Amino acid sequence: MNTAVPNDPATGVSLRVRGLRKSFAGAMVLHGLDFDVAPGEIFVIMGPSGSGKSVLLKHLIGLEAADEGEILLNGQPIGGPGVMARYRLAMVFQSGALLNSLTVGENVGLYLDEHRLKPPGEIARIVAEKLEVVGLKGTEEKMPSELSGGMKKRVAIARALIVDPQLILYDEPTSELDPISAVVVCDEILKLKSRIGVTSLVVSHDRDLAFGIADRIAVINDGRIVAMGTPAEILASREPLVRGFLEAGLKQVPWRPPAAAA
Repeated sequence: MNTAVPNDPATGVSLRVRGLRKSFAGAMVLHGLDFDVAPGEIFVIMGPSGSGKSVLLKHLIGLEAADEGEILLNGQPIGGPGVMARYRLAMVFQSGALLNSLTVGENVGLYLDEHRLKPPGEIARIVAEKLEVVGLKGTEEKMPSELSGGMKKRVAIARALIVDPQLILYDEPTSELDPISAVVVCDEILKLKSRIGVTSLVVSHDRDLAFGIADRIAVINDGRIVAMGTPAEILASREPLVRGFLEAGLKQVPWRPPAAAA
């Protein structure tokens, strides 16, 4: 998902969620969520499967409408006139969502090409630039089937960068990746913060990812935020739901955060 036309260097936008509620068939899924993401921040929403993370993400990209509450970009409601067109947002999907019939270069430049926003030569230049940013220089002619899982995720990030986004939303960016590929993707998310100052909201259940890249973390359970703070604050939390999530499956060998979280 991309919105707006690239026209100037990325500058992160602020995101504010207030009183967000959503129910389906009478069952409450989001229970009045409140959180803020500062410009340029990496904010990770972490929680177990079925906790409401994906439903929240759909609200942030406009695929679902809230029963109550509001979502603000730079203080403006996302449903307001022209707001979504005014800011540049991009989405990196869990699967990568690459089109197997297109080359890497065609996948990355698809938005610009379909909307005829740039001439072919300019699109090729921009595509090469974005692929170089994610460490995939010279892969334009490869097909998705020739890529590893980690490379596909990085191509998806390059495609998101095509609009010089001010906010990137990531849906489980390390899912189905081996540990080495997952570290590479984490590094790319961190590099984007320092290179272009983009605001990043990452939805994940990956504990290593969260503590390796986050400026702040919100732990969500059953549609409620049960804890929010820096990685160190989350690690020190005595909230039972937080401890249960962090220690799940690790009863024999106590879990230790990666060095980056120290």
